[in-house]
Amino acid sequence: YEPLLECPQYTKPPEFRGWVVPNVLRSGHHKNIAAWRQKEALKRTRLLRPDLLERPLTKEEVKLLKEIIAEESERNTGEV
Repeated sequence: YEPLLECPQYTKPPEFRGWVVPNVLRSGHHKNIAAWRQKEALKRTRLLRPDLLERPLTKEEVKLLKEIIAEESERNTGEV
């Protein structure tokens, strides 16, 4: 049982109907891929099922959520 929604799933080809597979997934670097998947799962969970984040979070999840919130804030305001 995973307490987060799944991250986006991609397959070949690397580009299809305007959708592009992120470079990190094509890199072959498993640690970076795992980090990307966890961050994307947190983004999706925060957007669609924030109630699932009411549980105790790991230090890594807290760190990633802070990054996500900062990125969203930057995107919305155009500032750092």
